[in-house]
Amino acid sequence: FFFQAEDGIRDDLVTGVQTCALPISPIGWDPGMIIAVRQKISAIVVEGPDARRYLHSQLSNDIESLPEGGSRQSLLLEPTGKVVALVRVVRESDETFLVLADPATEALLDLIEARLRRFLIRTKASIGRREVDLVRLRSTDGGSMDLADPWAHRVWWEDGVAVDILGATIPESLGTVKVVDDATLDIERVRSMWPANGSEVIAGETVPASLGVVSVAVSFTKGCYPGQELVERMDSRGATAPRTLRSIVANGRSVGDSVMVDGVDVGRITSVAGDRALAFVDRAIDDTSM
Repeated sequence: FFFQAEDGIRDDLVTGVQTCALPISPIGWDPGMIIAVRQKISAIVVEGPDARRYLHSQLSNDIESLPEGGSRQSLLLEPTGKVVALVRVVRESDETFLVLADPATEALLDLIEARLRRFLIRTKASIGRREVDLVRLRSTDGGSMDLADPWAHRVWWEDGVAVDILGATIPESLGTVKVVDDATLDIERVRSMWPANGSEVIAGETVPASLGVVSVAVSFTKGCYPGQELVERMDSRGATAPRTLRSIVANGRSVGDSVMVDGVDVGRITSVAGDRALAFVDRAIDDTSM
């Protein structure tokens, strides 16, 4: 038997008696189930009377209207319009906001914090860090998860297939949940074609339009923010980046490999997980040719 804690999360390293009625799937990954990963990550905390106004002025999405307990994807840009990071903002309380990055590496958090501090002038807000618990749930069959937990947030494409919960408890209402490792979570990310910092998002280099996330990470009515000009110009002209993010069959490819079509180098692999890969490919190339 495998030990199962009261929060429904199984520890494969400890043997014992199952102590809770919440079922855990047998070892092995079934692509028609809900999977979960529990993480402890570092989050950037922005708090103070001006925290909401300041983040609204610095990020590409509408933070001003974010309700308490709400969550929103956003891009943090350089003034040139190049991406620093793809982040998720959670309004924890009236004056406290969490800025979450995936993956939450120290190097990336340093970049985000430095960028946020750059324009923090005569502003009643402070920037720090805090460790937070996170349960990351993914529906592998494309079904939507509707959870009553106020700290359960729809992430990625915000369609309910991917939900992150602030805390360490898996809701019993989900029924069978298979606890997996980060590598399995990454299979779902690649299958969902969601870009990751450090893989698809290269700080100071990536153009927002190349990522395909503008629909969930940018507000075109919120007002000014650093980097807005490039985003607005490309959108108003209906322009796309020279290379755009695509999902292709992995077919033995590795990160960094070229994507070849008829002997011509048309792209580069950025992520490989399971049988799928993500790649930036020349915009003129049809998906069926790869």
